[in-house]
Amino acid sequence: MSESPTHKLVKTPKINSRYLSDYMVASERARRTIIRDCKFPRIARVMQHDLAKSFITNALRSGELSSMSLREEGDRMLNMMADTDFEREKIDNNGDFLLAYAEVFSMETLPSTCEIVDADTSFRASINGVDVRPDIRFGLVRVTRTNRLRTGLGTIRYAKNKPLDVEAGSYQSSMLFGFRKMMDVHDDDAPEAKLCVTLDCASGRFIPAPSDATRRFQNMEAACATIAERWDNIEPPDGAVIG
Repeated sequence: MSESPTHKLVKTPKINSRYLSDYMVASERARRTIIRDCKFPRIARVMQHDLAKSFITNALRSGELSSMSLREEGDRMLNMMADTDFEREKIDNNGDFLLAYAEVFSMETLPSTCEIVDADTSFRASINGVDVRPDIRFGLVRVTRTNRLRTGLGTIRYAKNKPLDVEAGSYQSSMLFGFRKMMDVHDDDAPEAKLCVTLDCASGRFIPAPSDATRRFQNMEAACATIAERWDNIEPPDGAVIG
């Protein structure tokens, strides 16, 4: 009897913004592992936090995000019914996420003059041969004193008991800044680095794209070229059965 597949093969280079930003601050060995995990992802269902992230996004847009609302929704999830053990575990993980974020919740590091708006969450781009998915969750806008519109994008990250490395967050926000420029081709001056933020729910901090965001994005473009060159030569993990 043949073994059941454990991993699948992604034939063409693909990476999401989380992995690419981590890649930018990783050691060479860790970089090879990141590329390998993107090329040969596990087939086993991965626990996602989409329920929690969707709640946070909607609450940000409505202006109703608070420690209380996070605790109430977290408790509601933990008390929900589930049909399978996997569904139970997924709901509990999302509920625990919201309760953990409630403990560190703060809006102090979000630019005070901005408004949270909808954004094109399906946007992706091909960068030097790599399909990059930015995981856009919301948009940010502000109007200047001269009545000019400034724009940005936001994403959400969370790892249990592990605050996001600020450098990795700065790279992820810089990527959002680069993508916002691609989306605002009609107005090159509209995108603003400080309006491109990564919300780290483990620390409660909004990490903005830094002043050198353009240079960082260029470095990410160069990294994508390297990833595309390496892709075909990356071998699967030891013992993997490719499906």
